[in-house]
Amino acid sequence: YVPKDLLPVYRDKVVPVADIITPNQFEAELLTGRKIHTEKEALEVMDMLHAMGPETVVITSSDLQAPLGNDYLIALGSHRKTKADGTRITQRIRVESPKVDAVFVGTGDLFAAMLLAWTHKHPNNLKVACEKTVSAMQHVLQRTIKSAKVQAGEGNKPNSAQLELRMVQSKKDIENPEIIVKATVL
Repeated sequence: YVPKDLLPVYRDKVVPVADIITPNQFEAELLTGRKIHTEKEALEVMDMLHAMGPETVVITSSDLQAPLGNDYLIALGSHRKTKADGTRITQRIRVESPKVDAVFVGTGDLFAAMLLAWTHKHPNNLKVACEKTVSAMQHVLQRTIKSAKVQAGEGNKPNSAQLELRMVQSKKDIENPEIIVKATVL
């Protein structure tokens, strides 16, 4: 989404000073120069991203086959902490969320903001932070698509203006989401 000559700036200057990064699969591949075809490769890419600096890496969406089926999107998270005695603890999770058949603008920004908030509230529990983040996202997206379809009218495909995220209407779900998406600890 940026000119190619900016990639080294992100990779070499921005990522090393970040505590949390939330690339999608394409962005993670660009940052590391490694393609992801399997969950194992995604975990290796997350290790490479950890080695660049960030303690928390969440690949927000991927083309990987979800165990729950084709109607689900996979996100993978990894949180690495170094204890006072020098030992490292890594928590890894997988989240499968239902796909929503629409193109939205701002979902990456919303995901990053939600993850920042929930990791602040649950600093040592990536599983809970991701469950709250993805559940809140699902509430917002479902509310948005439902509203957009009403605005578009029966049989019509919603346009981009109608698909604007219903943030204000989703305030309660953002602040205290009902957990509708569970993470699996890997």
